[in-house]
Amino acid sequence: MLAIFAAPVMAQTTLTSDETAEASADAPAEPHSYQALADLLENEQSRAELIQLLRSEATSLPAELSPEAAAQGSELAPEDVSLPRQLAELTSRVVTDIGGQVEQAATIIGDIFASQGEAGASTFDSSAFIQAAINLGIVIVATFVLFFVLRRLVQPLFTRVSNWSRNGAGMTPVLRLICCVIVAAIVDVLVVGLAYVGGNLIATFAVGETGELSTRASLFLNAFLIIELMKAAMRMLFSSRYEGLRLLPIAATEASYWNRWIARLIGMVGYGLMVAVPLVNFYVAASVGQALGTLIMIVAFIYAVGVVLKNRVRIRDNIYTTAGNSTMVATRVSLQLFARTWHFFALIYFLMVFVLTLTRPGDALPFVLFATTKTLIAVVVGILASTFLTQTIGRRIHLSDDLRRKLPLLEHRLNSYVPNALRVLRTIILVAVIMVVLDAWGVFNMAGWYASERGALIIDRIISIALILIVSLGIWLALASLIEHKLNPETGGGEPSARAKTLLSLFRNALAIAMVTITGMILLSEIGINIGPLIAGAGVLGLAIGFGAQKLVQDVITGVFIQIENAMNTGDVVTLAGITGTAERLNIRSVGIRDLSGTYHLIPFSSVSTVSNYMREYGNHVGEYGIAYRESIDDAIEQLRLAYEDLKASPDHGYKILADLTVAGVTSLADSSVNIRVVIKTTPGDQWGVGRAYNRLVKMRFDQAGIEIPFPHTTLYFGQDKTGSAPPANLRIMQQDFTIDGSPAGQPKAGDSAVDDRFDPRRKLSGPEVEGHNLPDDEDV
Repeated sequence: MLAIFAAPVMAQTTLTSDETAEASADAPAEPHSYQALADLLENEQSRAELIQLLRSEATSLPAELSPEAAAQGSELAPEDVSLPRQLAELTSRVVTDIGGQVEQAATIIGDIFASQGEAGASTFDSSAFIQAAINLGIVIVATFVLFFVLRRLVQPLFTRVSNWSRNGAGMTPVLRLICCVIVAAIVDVLVVGLAYVGGNLIATFAVGETGELSTRASLFLNAFLIIELMKAAMRMLFSSRYEGLRLLPIAATEASYWNRWIARLIGMVGYGLMVAVPLVNFYVAASVGQALGTLIMIVAFIYAVGVVLKNRVRIRDNIYTTAGNSTMVATRVSLQLFARTWHFFALIYFLMVFVLTLTRPGDALPFVLFATTKTLIAVVVGILASTFLTQTIGRRIHLSDDLRRKLPLLEHRLNSYVPNALRVLRTIILVAVIMVVLDAWGVFNMAGWYASERGALIIDRIISIALILIVSLGIWLALASLIEHKLNPETGGGEPSARAKTLLSLFRNALAIAMVTITGMILLSEIGINIGPLIAGAGVLGLAIGFGAQKLVQDVITGVFIQIENAMNTGDVVTLAGITGTAERLNIRSVGIRDLSGTYHLIPFSSVSTVSNYMREYGNHVGEYGIAYRESIDDAIEQLRLAYEDLKASPDHGYKILADLTVAGVTSLADSSVNIRVVIKTTPGDQWGVGRAYNRLVKMRFDQAGIEIPFPHTTLYFGQDKTGSAPPANLRIMQQDFTIDGSPAGQPKAGDSAVDDRFDPRRKLSGPEVEGHNLPDDEDV
């Protein structure tokens, strides 16, 4: 915005070249120029003004170029001049210069009005001034009319470009905005250029008496070109009529307000310093022109300060709102602090420009102009770059349906990484903008820092760290996606087994730990930290942990090999350490088993020497069925096969059978039964259910065929002597004693009552008589 404050330099340059050209052109025609200079020196008032002007110019010289400093410079040592003294002298000199400028302007204006009645006191040529004013007015009116007509003609084009910027498709919104703003800026520059050319033609052929370009008109046309181009640049930032051609993300009312304010300030200062001051210098006096320039700068400074103070609260609230919408904590805090102090920075900035404009327009003001322009460009580019990143990678990533079906977790994983990456990139952009701004104002030499060894080393390390993080993240995404692909039933070859789930989950966790550790070590090495002691310390610590936790290490090692050998998985029925049950939880150190009674057992792998798994590939129901000795074995086997056919036809268990019935044959001739073994091959884990169903069907078939399933019984044998006779066995049946041949037995002898009582079927056994027998009390015999 303050490029307009370079106008005094341009005005002085233009004025000097114009006056030189006029003097060289008028020298042959006006031989009495030296006579006019002599008349000026003879006049006491004019001579006093000239002396005062020369003295003011001498006081505005830099301190190192003044004669006093040159004479005393060899006598002062650097340590004798303290920083507070230098600041005090600088402040005093600046205040003196500004006060002298204002006082001189007031004196000159007062002298002009006081000397209007004196003959020969003023060299003002009213007729020449009126003629020049008329010619210049014609050029000004014609140029502005042509400019507004051209802008009216291109308004439909601006409207179409703005609509495409807001509602177009096929490109990122910020890219569309930049392209449309560039197109509109080119058109705007062409309009200004055509108006400038038209004004020159009017000044040359319509106003000029002899066809040559009027110098006074050229002052306005040059100022018109510069000022309107600057206004066009401001319209790129604060376009109020066209929403789609505004680079800054602000509301239309805000854009309209600031666009009008800046346009007024540019027009007032620009046309005043680049047109009005040179004309007054030429037609009135140089001292009057200088006073007019000082007055213009004072008015512009007061106007700028008034606008800043008027909008202090409103802009503070807007900055607070922007800070509340920020996702970065550092940005939010910085904006909140800036919201409270922005007006102080603005007032200091305008005061600095005002002072430099009045005191050192030749050297300091171009520096301020360049720094301000560079700052604005850096801030706008930073905002656009951050917006582009937000619109490009900040929105949610949507993968194709096929890829989402194959890798259902990849989209969620990418969308969780993108915000963090966006924060890092925004931080880098913010740091870069700050460095450019500091370099623009001379606080930090960015080119020198980058060319230095330290700067190159820092940039190299930042690039290396970024590449390491990108490669590590890519490797993690690839391997994690591969594991996810294997675990997906639709793409991994069917439902993964429990072993595959366990092993792949363990591998993913181990991969995450390894990637974080390795990447962290490499990053520490890149930033200059010696990781040798860290690696050695980690080795020693691991050795100490290994010695102090041998059981833990044994648990882990055994668990790893059990998983690799696929000994068991979650949901398997196993026998471990003498406990049989279902494996509910399985990790790298222990296994949790729930037995049939519901008890949960946690068994560390270090105590496991044998793993019995009942659910590998298939299961077998092995059944042994006893029949009486009098039954036919072939008939019994036939009934067993019929029961198997019934089981195979069952809808609940038929699909669980994998092979035909296997009859192993007679396995034993037991005390009271002949045992026949059969084997039924079933799906894993279903052998118990199938066996229970088969037992039921076998009982039903044996009952239907009349085949006896004997219960255990005992045959009593009383012995036999060599002659073939046996001792009598006394039995009491229905309260009558009989011998073994059926004849009544005699009365029991003394001492035999206990024996008779024990064999009495009506008597109940109890008390000490049943000691040593596994019979409950009050059981009938």
